[in-house]
Parts: sequence; C-alpha cells; structure tokens
Amino acid sequence: MSAEATNPANPGPVAPAAAPATVRRKSRARIDLRRLGRAALLGPTARDKLPDAISHVVDAHRAHHPDADLEPLRRAYVLAESSHRGQMRKSGEPYITHPLAVTLILAELGAETTTLTASLLHDTVEDTDVTLDQVREQFGEEVRYLVDGVTKLEKVDYGAAAEPETFRKMLVATGSDVRVMSIKLADRLHNMRTLGVMRPEKQARIAKVTRDVLIPLAERLGVQALKTELEDLVFAILHPEEYEHTRDLIAGNTAHPDDTLAETADSVRAVLREADIAAEVLIRPRHFVSVHRVARKRGQLRDADFGRLLVLVAEDADCYGVLGELHTCMTPVVSEFKDFIAVPKFNLYQSLHTAVARADGQVVEVLIRTHQMHRVAEAGVVALGNPYAPGADDPADGERADPTRPGWLSRLLDWQEAAPDPDTFWSTLREDLAQDREITVFRPDGGALGLPEGASCVDAAYAQYGEDAHACIGARVNGRLATLSTVLRDGDTVQLLMGQDPASEPSREWLEHAHTAAARIAIQRWLAAHPGGSGETQAEARAEEAERAPGSAAGEAVVRPAEAENGGVTRPRGADVLLDRPGATVRLAGCCTPVPPDGITGFAVRGGVVTVHRVECAAVAEMKNRGRTDIDVRWGDTTECRVTLVAESFGRPHLLADLTEAIALAGVDIVSATVEPPSQQRVRHTYTLQLPDAAHLPALMRAMRDVPGVFDVARSQHQAPAS
Repeated sequence: MSAEATNPANPGPVAPAAAPATVRRKSRARIDLRRLGRAALLGPTARDKLPDAISHVVDAHRAHHPDADLEPLRRAYVLAESSHRGQMRKSGEPYITHPLAVTLILAELGAETTTLTASLLHDTVEDTDVTLDQVREQFGEEVRYLVDGVTKLEKVDYGAAAEPETFRKMLVATGSDVRVMSIKLADRLHNMRTLGVMRPEKQARIAKVTRDVLIPLAERLGVQALKTELEDLVFAILHPEEYEHTRDLIAGNTAHPDDTLAETADSVRAVLREADIAAEVLIRPRHFVSVHRVARKRGQLRDADFGRLLVLVAEDADCYGVLGELHTCMTPVVSEFKDFIAVPKFNLYQSLHTAVARADGQVVEVLIRTHQMHRVAEAGVVALGNPYAPGADDPADGERADPTRPGWLSRLLDWQEAAPDPDTFWSTLREDLAQDREITVFRPDGGALGLPEGASCVDAAYAQYGEDAHACIGARVNGRLATLSTVLRDGDTVQLLMGQDPASEPSREWLEHAHTAAARIAIQRWLAAHPGGSGETQAEARAEEAERAPGSAAGEAVVRPAEAENGGVTRPRGADVLLDRPGATVRLAGCCTPVPPDGITGFAVRGGVVTVHRVECAAVAEMKNRGRTDIDVRWGDTTECRVTLVAESFGRPHLLADLTEAIALAGVDIVSATVEPPSQQRVRHTYTLQLPDAAHLPALMRAMRDVPGVFDVARSQHQAPAS
C-alpha cells in the first residue's frame, strides 16, 4: 500500500491546512475533495450510467475529445472505487479522491481516454487485490502496461533500493510509452498539493526527489503546466523564507495601482488590429519560482517583471507577422529575440520570444505562438493524445518510435542498463537530469545526435557507437581535426575517427571530458575490467617508445634511413631551377620545400646564393616587408625533388613503422623524420623526402593519409628566417 493510504480503522491525522498556496492559472479547475468524498462513499451507480464523482473529469475530457467513448472511464471508476473502498488518505478523505484528482489533472491537459483509464486504476495493483491480469482482461494490454509502469516495487523485496529501482522500471516503461511518465507526474503533483499532512522531514525528502528527478522529467517531456506548479510547491517546502518573501513581492505588485503589462497589452492589440492580424493577447503572470529567479538576476523588480505577454495566432506565418509589426511599431530589445519555431526545443516547445522597451524604461517580454503550439507548450507529450495510434510512423521491427524526438530518453535508457548498482543509477540519474539544455550535432551522413550542453567529442562517440567508442581515436569538428576533449556547440558537424587497431582502448583521462552518463559509465566499466591497462594511454606508450629510439632527443624519434644505408650523410638533391643570373647557386628553402609545379620566387642571400620559396610561403611576405627584391625563377626539366611533409595522427602502436612502410612502398626515399612528443593523444610527424618525380607527390600524400590513425598530411609551412 502506498504511503498515502491508511487503514480505515486509523485514518491518520487530518491536515489543519492545505499545502502552501501558490499562484494558479484561472483555467485550472480545483477539486472539491469533500464533494468527491461524499460521492465516492455512495458507491457506484447503476450500470451504464456515469457516476457523479467523475462528472468533472468527463467535462474536462469532453472539452478536448468531444467524441471520446466514456465507457472505459465508467468501468475503470467502478473498479477503482470498489477496490479502494474503505481506504483513507492521511488527509482523512476517501482514497478514491486521489486517483480522481490525478485523472482530472490529465484530463485538463488533454490526455486521451486510455491514459485517463489507466490513471483511475494507477494505484489499484499497488494498494489493492486487483492484479495486472485482471486489468488486462477488462481494459486491454495498453492500460495494463501503463498501470504496471507506474506501480511501485515493494520495499519488502528491494529494501533501500526500492525507490531507485522503481524509477528505473518506470523510465524503461516510459521508453516504450511516454504516457507512463505523464501519469506519474500528475500523481506526484496531487501528492505534492496535499503534502501538508506529512511530517516535515518526509515533506523535505519527497520534495528533494521531486526537484531532482520529477521536475527535470516534466521539463524534458514539455509538460510545463505540471512543471511550474511542482516547482512552486517544492520551493515552498525547501525554501520557506524565500517563498514567503516572493509571495509578499507578488502580493505587493498585485496591490499596485499601475498595470504596466495591461497597458502594453492594449498597445499590442492596437498594433495588431491596425495590421489586420487576428490575435489573442493575454497576460501571463510569472509563477513563484520564476519571480524569484528574476529578482535574483535583476535585483529591484518593476511591474513588467511579474509577467509576460502571450500572443496567440492561428498560423505559423502569423507568428512572424506579429513579430514584424511589434518590431516596426514598438522598440524591440534585439538581444531578447529567440526563434524556437524554426528551431524547436528538445521538449517540443515552439514559440517566438522577443521583448519591447517602453518609454518609462521597462522591458516587457512577449511570447508569440499558435494555439496548437500553446497546447503543446503547456501539456507537452500529453497534448499529443495517443502518440501510438494507428497511422503513426512506427519502425518496421515493431518498436514504437519516440514521439518526443529527444536524444535524452534514448541516452538514459542506454546507460541505465550499464549502471552496476541502484546507488550508481540513482546518483547518475540525478546528474544526468540536472543538465537542462540540449544541443544537436550532425554526422557527415546527415544524421543527428542529441547531447546535453557542454558535451564533448567523447560523449558524441559513445552516443553514436556505444561501447564500440572505446576504439575512437579522434574527431573532425566542422571539417577540422579536433581532440576528443573538444566541447561541441549546437549545430556542429562531427565526424568520429575510429581506430583500426584491435588494441585500441579508452583512456582514464577521457573521464575528465565525459559529460554524459552513458560515456562515463562505459569508460568506468572498461577501466574496472582492465585495471592493468587503465593507467597508460596509447599516446603515452608511444611517447616512451619515441624516447627509447637511439640517437633521439628526449621525447623525439629521429629516423635517417638514407644516412644509415650509405654510411654517412648523402648529398641533397633537388629539382632544377632556372634563373637569369649566371654563376648563381640555387638552394631550395627548407621552410616551405617547393617542388614542381609550385609557384616559386627567389631572393639573393650572401655568397651569391639564391633561395627559392613557394610564393605563398610566410618568409616571402616577411622579406618583401623588409624591402627585399625578389628574383624571377622557374622550374627546369628535371622532375626529381625534395619535399617536407607533416602528418597529423593519433597515437597508436606501430604507427611510425606503418607510415615509413607506406612511404617506402611509394618508391620515395626518407631523408629524415621526426616525431614530436604526443599532446592530448595527437602526434605530429615531419618527414623530409626525396621524390624521383614531383608528379608522385599527390599519390604519396594519399598513401600516407590511408595509414590507420593518420588524418591529415600537408606540405610543411614552417616559418624560417630568410637566409
């Protein structure tokens, strides 16, 4: 039996007052518990006649679904009332008033009949002798699934793990049917409304779980009507002094003779009438927590800070028409403009946000949306009705598509399977839900990944590949090579670079850059399973290999195969360069290593030597700035040349050997090669190469790029002093 139900012989304390009052929307009907109690005690009415106790639920339901079949509601109420008969809430009311109140909340939001039926029955399996099989027999599999999804696990069986395991079960069920969480949120809202009968310590415990888990879930599902009221109720319990201060601020503003928002609303109506745009302009008072946040941000509050204007129109195009008129006829605050119609939030929310400045200096925020957008903004997934009705685009494998389209739910379902114990799941869930903004990044194939704000390439790798991301060795972000620690921004394009070596493994330092629960848990599991390999990254191992290379400086590998083969330093060879200066010695600049058919220019230096640079070399611009005169030079017929290439890669075993092999197979001599110490798993290789023919250069660079772990090969662009 749930904590809200008591033995009829001991009905428990009756609350002297209801839960702390908050500002309510005028459109929200409140339940008269005493009237419901009297109706419930009368028992079910004659068959085929709707009981009086659910007449208010029916009225709210008919407002959204005028053609709905009410027979399932009647039968569900009869079963719920007879099952809960004799049970009392701690408030002293008959227990049936609770499922009725929860069902009314959902009916007002526009929930369809199946959800309301399950809502009436949501505590029967948990608190009475009704079984899930009975629910299936009488109401079908969908209702059974929803009731099972919100049924708590018994503390007798799970002990202290009962609460986290109940939430895990509920979230898994939500993954297949989001209506499970809709019922849970409405259930928690009614319990929070009547929490005043509980002991203060129990109120605080329930309020904290509501704050850390249920409110973020309401936000993600877009059910703002429930989220804002839950926020106010939690605020009143956990921060009573600040709550009272905020209530005094709101009361003081209500008594103020001036009404800035009403005046501005009249001005907006006049502007839209003149433009012949049919629109409804409403004043939306801020709820308690919103007022508190604005007060902390701005300090002294003015009249316009206690609410916003809401403009409702018929079509999407009208939203932009309203925006244009307001920005033309009033003074817009450009920094406040946001377009959530073209780019909806991850929780289905759509609106245009703007603000206009009044002559007295006050700024009035304005929300512009269609009536349908408004229903979704208030009710979120509940406003979708039955998102799984026939005709929806369900996958061919029979699994239901997620109607909310977020990445957060699939991410949550993925990592919860890997959570090793209830405590890890519970703490990680709270951390995951605390990330209250989502970004979208795109894959090169056009697919998208939803990630929390602040996510890195590590998170993107595990979001796309799961545990196969252990082999990820880098990424390109918007076409540029990037480390896995790179923080992504909304709209970035991310190409994840996967290693081919089976020895690829994650690094402990990845945990510092992992922002999502899925990435952290996957990395932690691998590290726990491979304690011997967890302390050393592949890049670190590569650095040690470089340090052990003979004849190298610390941290640098130096390879000179030409010297080794010939027993000494070979005479450098280069392509022929022609110039109109008899007797001059030509030297190709080492800073840019020009090769045919590069555009080239020359500069005279000491000893009658002419150094030849690529025309785009930085040294050319530097010498011209110093007043040096360049010399016309051109390539001769000889095609043999020397070139310096820089390869960017990510550290892995045997990479240097694979690169030198690729160069040798291309028929190119290596004059020298250096490998810089690894930095954030990135390794930079510099090769000076002798090519038998400059035409071979593009093929050589392609062969080097094809080596696993190498992601960029370019001509050297080192800046060197002109000499």
